Amino acid sequence: MRQKFEAEILKTHIEVQDQTMQTIATELHDNIGQLLSLTTLTLNSIQITDNEKASEKISNSLSLVSKSIKEIRELAKILHGEQIVESGIGNAIEQEISWLRKIEGYTLQVTNDLLHVNTTSPDKDLIILRLLQEIINNIIKHAQASTIQIDTGLKNDFLLLTIKENGIGFDYEEARKRKSGLGLNSIQKRVEMINGKIDVISASEKGTSIFIEIPYP
Repeated sequence: MRQKFEAEILKTHIEVQDQTMQTIATELHDNIGQLLSLTTLTLNSIQITDNEKASEKISNSLSLVSKSIKEIRELAKILHGEQIVESGIGNAIEQEISWLRKIEGYTLQVTNDLLHVNTTSPDKDLIILRLLQEIINNIIKHAQASTIQIDTGLKNDFLLLTIKENGIGFDYEEARKRKSGLGLNSIQKRVEMINGKIDVISASEKGTSIFIEIPYP
């Protein structure tokens, strides 16, 4: 059982790193790349003979460069793999949510009461982070939601994670019987591996709510 758990931790660690690299690649291409391209276009359009417009464009370019530097610093924070959960599960979740905030088309409602929790459990933290990543990926790929609510907290030595969305929903019991996609089986297995409980409530056109309760630390 210990070997199985350690194998799962290694698999989860690799998945978290892969997810992180995908996030960084997307951010470099879609955000920082566009900022730097816009900076180049702005600088190339400067006409030295028009001092007023030149000054304005230089000022705009400096603002774009400053924004690019800020975005690169944010990326640097998650390039150190161990720091993903080293700073605590609350910070790891906040980092994940910060990327979600940049995706257009979603209204986010977030309450992260784990930010100031000093207790840590590295193995559990890694699995919890991966659980959240899987659920968010499922929402983006399948739910067709416009609102996502994420609540975290610690109560009576249990970590509580709730994710709700207003998407198209699905028949959870039927999905469990068929052992079909959406990553449900992987999520269920990982919750059970750390002695947690998961409850999924979903119905067609009524969205999905996921409640996870994990002994912590």
